[in-house]
Amino acid sequence: MEQSRCRLSRHRWRPKPTPDNWESPATRPFKLQHALSDQCIFCEIIRGESPASFTHQDDTVVAFMDVQPITHGHMLVAPRDHAILMADLDETAAMRTFRIARRLAAIARQTLGASGINLFVADGEVAFQDVPHFHVHVIPRYPKDGFGLTFPPTYDRPPARAQLDAIAAAIRAAGAATTA
Repeated sequence: MEQSRCRLSRHRWRPKPTPDNWESPATRPFKLQHALSDQCIFCEIIRGESPASFTHQDDTVVAFMDVQPITHGHMLVAPRDHAILMADLDETAAMRTFRIARRLAAIARQTLGASGINLFVADGEVAFQDVPHFHVHVIPRYPKDGFGLTFPPTYDRPPARAQLDAIAAAIRAAGAATTA
């Protein structure tokens, strides 16, 4: 059952989430944490079992055109080894994935006439990740391309400095603990 749901995604990714069609991670039928590489459309592409229009291939990373592009030239950069979340990547794959995304962004500016680039990662279901394989979106931007981000109503009311300092301290402490 899970496999058939994943395979359907090869033909059409989920529609852009809106308040009307978004399911919470608790109710969404497809669970990222249960996705296996043999059920992953990106792994199928990497193995040559599903078609893709590649823009880059090496021993660590592949990049290909998104079948549902947000803008002209929208590409996806993914590690060859199956990793669902960014935290699942080894350091080499993480660095190579972002290095190739950066390179393809520069190429898109030059060859496609993009005025800007968005590099976007949806890491986890609540972040709208719908393909269970880590990837970076390289989204060329053009004037009036219709793509935008929506900010929460609280965006224009920044948190107090003390709250920012407390969050920063917690992140520093966790970082120190993981590098010790």
